[in-house]
Amino acid sequence: QVQLVETGGGLVQPGGSLRLSCKPFGGSTSRVAMAWFRQAPGKEREFAAIRWGSGITHIEDSVRGRFTIAGDDARNTVYLQMNSLKPEDTAVYYCAASDRVINYAYPQTYNYWGQGTQVTVSS
Repeated sequence: QVQLVETGGGLVQPGGSLRLSCKPFGGSTSRVAMAWFRQAPGKEREFAAIRWGSGITHIEDSVRGRFTIAGDDARNTVYLQMNSLKPEDTAVYYCAASDRVINYAYPQTYNYWGQGTQVTVSS
């Protein structure tokens, strides 16, 4: 059983930056695919970024150029660096993991989820 623990959310002004972290307790970042999703109030959960165990990454078009995903296998942690944040980035951000990803943008692909961390972008 893998337990995902996210940290790093908070309140930030527009244009600011935040870095979210996710650790898979009971798992390894080098052996599972780990992704970030976000869910704003009244909206569906949407894919933001993924890092496969090989280190290959993919960023959703809507946040590419502002968000990056990276992993530190030695620290067993995956990060989501968010820059130039906008009010529309406000959401609960979730870390997800799967040992077999078929459709990486679909939440149903992932069998492990973190508890979520709130990111609020506001002046």
